[in-house]
Amino acid sequence: MKRKLCLLLLAISLLALTGCQAMVDYYLARRFMVERMEAQPTRTPVRSTTPAPLPNPFNESADVNGAEPRLERMPAPAGGTMLDNKSGEWEETTYDEYAPLNDPGFISALTSPLSTFAADVDTAAYTNIRRMILHQEKITPDAVRIEEMINAFHYDDAMPAGEDPIAVTTQVAACPWNPGHLLLRVGLKARAIEKDNVPASNLVFLIDTSGSMNMPDKLPLVRRSFSLLVEQLGRADRVSIVTYAGNAQVVLEGVRGDEKAKLLAAIAELTAGGGTAGAKGIETAYEIAARYKAPGLNSRVILATDGDFNIGVNSESDLIRLIESKRGDGIFLTVLGYGYGNLKDNKMQALAEHGNGNATYIDTIHQARRALVEEMGATLVTIAKDVKLQVEFNPAVVEGYRLIGYESRRLNNEDFADDTKDGGEMGSGHGVTALYELIPAGAGELPASNLTYQKPAISDSGDYATVHVRYKRPDGDTSTEIVQAVGQDAYTDTPNADFNLSAAIAAFGQLLSGSEFAGAADERMILDLLQPLLAEDVGGRVVELSTLVRQSGGLYEQNRR
Repeated sequence: MKRKLCLLLLAISLLALTGCQAMVDYYLARRFMVERMEAQPTRTPVRSTTPAPLPNPFNESADVNGAEPRLERMPAPAGGTMLDNKSGEWEETTYDEYAPLNDPGFISALTSPLSTFAADVDTAAYTNIRRMILHQEKITPDAVRIEEMINAFHYDDAMPAGEDPIAVTTQVAACPWNPGHLLLRVGLKARAIEKDNVPASNLVFLIDTSGSMNMPDKLPLVRRSFSLLVEQLGRADRVSIVTYAGNAQVVLEGVRGDEKAKLLAAIAELTAGGGTAGAKGIETAYEIAARYKAPGLNSRVILATDGDFNIGVNSESDLIRLIESKRGDGIFLTVLGYGYGNLKDNKMQALAEHGNGNATYIDTIHQARRALVEEMGATLVTIAKDVKLQVEFNPAVVEGYRLIGYESRRLNNEDFADDTKDGGEMGSGHGVTALYELIPAGAGELPASNLTYQKPAISDSGDYATVHVRYKRPDGDTSTEIVQAVGQDAYTDTPNADFNLSAAIAAFGQLLSGSEFAGAADERMILDLLQPLLAEDVGGRVVELSTLVRQSGGLYEQNRR
């Protein structure tokens, strides 16, 4: 009996040495859709390689069936930019990088009536800001991309009814933070494809396994995120996995989506270490995606990274040139950002904006489920590409205008009709909201024009503006234009829920960034806009936003000085 027991223990030990961990990881990958988040500890210092439990901005009330849990404020992590509770001073130790944002302010509708920009369905900024607030970190102004905060929420704009895959909705009402001004909301809605009709996908998982990903909120969360996506795939889908550290490595190529055990095991075995050969990884991923590209397949590279490229591409301009050379192949890009303290947000945005792509920031498994399961169609299936907007303002009604956000998405006016210029991509059911703060004609707030030859003709139509939208079909090279006037009937004294929600988020974003145009915006005003929306708050997103507004007090005060 003792001999049998010893042999059994020896067999168990050998099994552990030769693959037990991979089996355990596979088992956990199958279970984690219903497991709760780990307990919440203090994060280890930036650039530390010491393992630490996964940061958890949610409490333990997470529903086992995947319902969104309640938010709780987290202890300030070690290493980040945060408020020292004893000294009251900000400790500047973060290595995060963001591209600078520059708000040009109000523009005269008389001398510059055209406002042109690319659609943006990215949501990375909202999740990143949520993380900063829950960690009680100082808000980095350049991290506050207001359009991404607004577009992280769903709106009930009308779906397309005709042949165009995009519908346009507009509304005008008083500006909440500046009652003497007006606020114009322009909403785009892409046609939604039913889940059962989603086309098969040719996916390449491009996973950063460099040393900078060796943190609990990076590669371990990446493994769990991609395992969630694998569970949604079927026999017709094809999946390849490419990793990059010191060099690029093809882990799997052209595996059927129903070979889940093979895919999950490969994902579970990923480890981090070495340099970051991002350029080679991107090139390899696109080569494989092109190899398996076929009519009817949705071809996409899904990149998971903290953006810390340091081998093969050393600047944003190098990165832009690289990704622009790939976008003409009919292969789309999704960028998933992970981690903080060393987040290279500027590089991830450059990839998404210049490579027919979109960007999402993943801070928890709940956010991964939202992006890769609940919103899989919008994330993976492109309905329209190179979507651009050009709004022409009527100076007889509008003295001046200011586009809120979209600083990195603005285009030259002549780029609007130029089909060689890149725009934004919209996926199944995606919405895009843009807000303009308007100065009514005759307000006298902007300097009078003294131009002699460039005065435009003033329309007496009474329209506020005309919205022009151009888009291409996913497999097309020529754009189609949609035109819709914003007449006086767009004005209302009782704006709808979509208007109030987007206005509240815009006001919040302006507070967080320290915008000089925030006017009378404050916590009370924002919560008053959100309060009527709570009764219809399916999923708890408005409750979440209200909680963040309350918890953000003081984090942005230095930005307003």
